Amino acid sequence: MKPQNMDTLVTRGLNADKALKIPIAHGEGRFYVGDDELKRLNDNGQVLFRYCDADGNITPESNPNGALDNIAGVTNAGKNVFGMMPHPERAADEELSNTDGRAIFESILQLVTA
Repeated sequence: MKPQNMDTLVTRGLNADKALKIPIAHGEGRFYVGDDELKRLNDNGQVLFRYCDADGNITPESNPNGALDNIAGVTNAGKNVFGMMPHPERAADEELSNTDGRAIFESILQLVTA
C-alpha cells in the first residue's frame, strides 16, 4: 500500500514515495461507498492509503480484494479517527522479517510525544 495524504497523524512521518509491504487478512472485506461519498473522501484528503504494487503503482491488478478506488485506509473528516484493512501490527518487528508497519506507529508517536 502507498500513503495518499501526508497531512495526517498516521501518515505524516511516512515516505510518500515508498510502497509499504503490509499484510492483509480480511478475506472478503473491501472498502465501498457511493459515488458522492467517494468524491467527498478524495476532495477532503481523507484517503490515507491505496493498494499498490511493489513499485508504488496504483493499478487494478494491485488491488487484492476489489476495494473501491484501491482504497486501503481512510480517516474521518476531522482526521483524528482512521480505519484500514491491512494490518501494520503484523509488519512491525524484525522477527517478522518486515518492519514497514512500524513506520506507521512511529508516525503516530512522533506527533503525540512532541
